[in-house]
Formats: sequence, C-alpha cells, structure tokens
Amino acid sequence: LGVRARNCPELVAEWLAVTGLDPDAPVTVPGAGELPFAEALGGHLEIARITPDLLRFVGERSGDRVLKRLLRPDNTGELAKWTWGRQAVDVVGALAVRAGAADWAAVLKPLQPRLYSVSSSPLVHPDEIRVTVSVVRHPNGAGRIRKGVCSTYLADRAADGPVPVFVRPTAHFRPPADPAAPMIMIGPGTGVAPFIGFLEDRRARGHTGPNWLFFGEQRQSTDFYYREELADFRASGHLDRLDLAFSRDQRNKVYVQDRMREHGLGLWDWLQNGAHLYVCGDAARMARDVDGALREIARTHGGLTEEEAAVHLKQLAADKRYVRDVY
Repeated sequence: LGVRARNCPELVAEWLAVTGLDPDAPVTVPGAGELPFAEALGGHLEIARITPDLLRFVGERSGDRVLKRLLRPDNTGELAKWTWGRQAVDVVGALAVRAGAADWAAVLKPLQPRLYSVSSSPLVHPDEIRVTVSVVRHPNGAGRIRKGVCSTYLADRAADGPVPVFVRPTAHFRPPADPAAPMIMIGPGTGVAPFIGFLEDRRARGHTGPNWLFFGEQRQSTDFYYREELADFRASGHLDRLDLAFSRDQRNKVYVQDRMREHGLGLWDWLQNGAHLYVCGDAARMARDVDGALREIARTHGGLTEEEAAVHLKQLAADKRYVRDVY
C-alpha cells in the first residue's frame, strides 16, 4: 500500500524559522506547478531526509569547513556519525546558509510515497486494507524529537482528512498458488506484516499446505506483534510452526537467523519438499544475514559446497520459491 503523506506542520514551521523565508514566497515544484513555499514544504518536498545533494548545497552556501571535510569520499564513516539522529532541518539550522525559497525548492527532492506491506487478505477483510506501522520518534541530540514522515502522519494526523493511498501490486510476493505447498515465512519486526495476510488468505481459501513462521523483535513483553492472531492460527492448525527470537530477553542476543540455524535440518527438509520461502524486513542486515544462514543450512544439511549452495539459492529465487520484500 502506497501512502502519500504530508510533512509534519511543526517541521514545516521549523524550516521556515531556520531559513527566515516568507511562507507565501512562490516556488515551482515539478508536477505541482507554482505554490507558496509553505505549501511546497508541507506536501511536495522531502524536508526530513538528509540527501547528498542537500549536504553539498549546504556545504557550498555556508562555506563550513567541517562539513566540507566530512563530504570528502574518504570520510563516509565520519559523515554517517555526524548525521546520525538528525534530519535535514538540523543541518540547515546548524549552519548559516544564504538561500532563497526557489533555491531550496530546487535542491530538495520530491516527497515520495511510503510503501507498506499489506497485512490482510481481501478475502477476510473485503472493505479494509490493513498495514503494520512502527511509529518513528527519536531525539536529535539537541532536545528536539524527530519524527518519521509517514508513520507519524498516520498515527497523529490521518483522522484530519482523507489519506491518499494506492495499491502497488507485487507479481511474486504472494502465498503459493499450490494449496498443498509448504510455506516458510521469515519476518522479524514489522516484517511480519505480509505474513498475517498470507495466513489469512490460505485459511480463507482452504489451503492445506503447512506454514512455518520465524518472528523476532527486541522484547517479548512489549514487541510480540500479532500475538493473539498468531495464537489463533496455531490453534486452528493453520500455523504449524512458530519460532521466536526476542533479542533482548537474554544476555546473548538471539535473532531469527539463529533460530533458522537451530532448526536447519527441518528447514532444509521443508525446502526439499517444495516449500516456498519468503523474507520480509530490513534489507541492510537482516536479509543478508538470513541469506547467509540459508547458505550455511544448505552446506550443513544438504552437503553442498559454498558454490553449490549459492547456485541452489539462485535457482530457488529463479523458481520464485525464495522471494524477498526488503526495504
């Protein structure tokens, strides 16, 4: 589900304050035409995310030596630390930047829709589309709370008026068409979202294939998303296996890929019996670590070499039996 969010009004007001510009100054926004600067900031420009273009622009207009040094290719690590926890307005507010409204409208990227995996089946909820949203709020290090653009829009302001949305179909990230095919789902955090819809869909269609979910978060007491729904799927026999990994509930952190290794033999047997395997969630680390665990399982329990394991996973992906929705 694509959501066309608007920026937080408080963030727009802060942008106007730090730039000292007239909210009614006309600017041209591609696809929207001429708008007052405040309206462009509110609904058409990406004003939270720090982009390379913004950093270069601020560096050039401010002449700040520290920022110019951080922008050198050999300082990417230091730059990441410097921007951690900050949003674009923090960078602009920290440095003296001489620029007009049209300059900012030209350097800021268009505000993009945010995409959420659908957490429901239309067979079960024909008049609803459900999503799973983790609301992002964090301190910026200077006493201000920074917010996720779309998550806080949905949490705080969606009731103020219609929320513009659209559906973006995915060709292959959907439950197996074969009613008897086994299904393995790996969805830590909000990555569990589509699998609630998958399980609803298989139950509504009367599919008999076994289902296995790996879910993880930080703490079971506060972060066990869909606890009751998953218990219901277990009780009805539509979720055959549920393996949990709550990383902060013990001294040594445990993640879904650790649970996969623990149950590697069973997982390998499911794959050999035609299981479809789905991964949803963080692309930067989780998906890579899960892929590594699958290769290890193929070597340990399938007797494959490193090269053969890599080829095997590529073939599963080509056969649309190893599908990922990562972000």
